[in-house]
Amino acid sequence: MKIALAQINPIVGDIQGNTKKITDFINEAIVQDADLVVFPELAIVGYPPEDLLLKPQFITDNLEALKEIAASCGNLACYVGFVDKKNDQIFNAGAFIVDKKIKEIYHKNNLPNYSVFDEKRYFTEGGKSSVISFRGYKIGLSICEDIWVERGPYYDEAKKGAKIILNINASPYHRGKIKEREKLLRSRAKAIKAYTIYVNMVGGQDEFVFDGGSMVVSPEGEAVAAAKQFKEELFIFDLGGKKQKNTWLGDHDEVYEALLLNLRDYARKNKFSDVIIGVSGGIDSALTLTLAVDALGKDKVHAVYMPSPYSARQSLEDSQTLCANLGLELKVIPISGIFSTYLKELDLHFEGKPANIAEENLQARIRGNILMGLSNKFGYLVLTTGNKSEMSTGYCTLYGDMAGGYSMLKDLPKTLVYKLVDFRNKKSEAIPNSIIVRPPTAELKPNQTDQDTLPDYDILDPIMQAYVEENKSIKQIAAKGFDSAVVKKIIAMIDNSEYKRRQSPPGPKITPRAFGKDWRLPITNGYKS
Repeated sequence: MKIALAQINPIVGDIQGNTKKITDFINEAIVQDADLVVFPELAIVGYPPEDLLLKPQFITDNLEALKEIAASCGNLACYVGFVDKKNDQIFNAGAFIVDKKIKEIYHKNNLPNYSVFDEKRYFTEGGKSSVISFRGYKIGLSICEDIWVERGPYYDEAKKGAKIILNINASPYHRGKIKEREKLLRSRAKAIKAYTIYVNMVGGQDEFVFDGGSMVVSPEGEAVAAAKQFKEELFIFDLGGKKQKNTWLGDHDEVYEALLLNLRDYARKNKFSDVIIGVSGGIDSALTLTLAVDALGKDKVHAVYMPSPYSARQSLEDSQTLCANLGLELKVIPISGIFSTYLKELDLHFEGKPANIAEENLQARIRGNILMGLSNKFGYLVLTTGNKSEMSTGYCTLYGDMAGGYSMLKDLPKTLVYKLVDFRNKKSEAIPNSIIVRPPTAELKPNQTDQDTLPDYDILDPIMQAYVEENKSIKQIAAKGFDSAVVKKIIAMIDNSEYKRRQSPPGPKITPRAFGKDWRLPITNGYKS
């Protein structure tokens, strides 16, 4: 039996557009002489639809779309994700279509309600397994989390004779997730002695990256076929045929592709043709600019350098070299005059107090205003350049360098930024070495470096990871060999900066726990761990 894995990139809420994409893939599967085509979880509405599910008309429109999809199937069988409704309850569902008719509807049994998932807010759990017969095979149906649960519905379906388990997914990416999935699927398939066919969504959706990597695992627990990562495609596999497994991407390649896909889709799906970036001569803005060019093309990327009285000549020269390497024109807009005006107007109100962070942040906020002005005038999407290390500790300026529409490095620790720069430069040297080796600096006062305020990033990042991603306490982190005073300082900075992060732009999820949907620390918080 020839099975088509339809690894599609839908747009949340675009029921009409998603339906056309699904029917186009069905037509291509018919041309490829497939017997069965399998689409991802909630393919008709996109994932996650969130509070769109509270709109009755949205549910009705999705059910009408399912009828249209069923009518387009011809002699091809189809398993597709949609939202089902029974009385006042809605279900995360899959429809199995044969001969243009819905033969079976499966309701997801296990609704995830952890990490980034909120499915119990909307859906009712299904309570049954489903086994159907098709072309001489008994086929078990499941959706995403159902396969992750020990002895989930797949187990009961195998006991009922299913030799194929279909598992449709909208599984968000984080580093190394593809290997976790393969390990799990191999274990499940071997335990139940059935082909396990995993179909995942692909594409960017707000903070999420869906990385594809759909695969087929044999009853012996061997991955015998796999689609590409981060690519929309119709992958055809002949059950029992020869192996067709792609090699998974390496760690840094995987992260870089996730960032490119997410930016490309965020811009496209939100109808931004161009992006604009404030370039500082530092490594974060250099990587952001390079990612933008790689994702969108140089004609769609605009770079602005905004020197203040504290900007070094090297910063301008490095920014010029970077833009030349990427084929970009660098627009220079000095802010010294505006800064001087601000200081003059505020001098009386600052009551003669010595200069401090207030004067530093004025510069960042002037830059933010300029970028947003250009955004409003030309319709550009402003990409901010802060990394996870800065966002965690509050080493960023609210309404300044945090002002923008999307934050590309928001979930990248600074140490990973350096590794990605090295990875990208091995393909072609885009980012000058002088930017890489220069001590990080905000250049908001004379002779400033990041380490005036922060520990070395080689110390900060593992402490941040232990606290943010692993929920470790001060005592547990210090037991790893870190100075307890440094640990307390960093954790206090993280806790006290929540009000800033709540007002920051979204950015792609790369680590197992990102700021945003994944992190819900109260702003008003008296607990000190």
